[in-house]
Amino acid sequence: MLKYYNYDIVFQEIPDEVTLAVNITNCPHRCVGCHSPHLREDIGHALNEKALDSLLDKYGRQITCVCFMGGDAQAKDVESLAQHLRQNTKLKIAWYSGNTTLPRNAQLFDYVKIGGYQANLGGLRARTTNQRLYHNINGKATDITHRFWK
Repeated sequence: MLKYYNYDIVFQEIPDEVTLAVNITNCPHRCVGCHSPHLREDIGHALNEKALDSLLDKYGRQITCVCFMGGDAQAKDVESLAQHLRQNTKLKIAWYSGNTTLPRNAQLFDYVKIGGYQANLGGLRARTTNQRLYHNINGKATDITHRFWK
């Protein structure tokens, strides 16, 4: 079962979007130096259509995007929720994944970040990062990682 620990409205995860970032637990990646190691645990509240709709009822008018922060251990569940959003909202949909390749159903997402955190390479703001953020437009994924660099 897909679970989330918490959520927040953020402005830096997805360029030009006001994003509801949902922190999903049970992360399988175990990145050294992870800023949220508690998300490795199988803890939190069920994240299903009902829970997501409840968050949207509360914050839907304040946001332009929903970002699933993790969920790699239950990728099909994340994809199912993305499909639910696609069918029922006009919000942009993003997925921050620690996987090294784009998900099989990447077209469900407007944005996908891939790559586990490697401290020696830095996060998205570092030009040396292994992580990449892709913007999916009409089925074409374009690397927009450079938008985080100053």
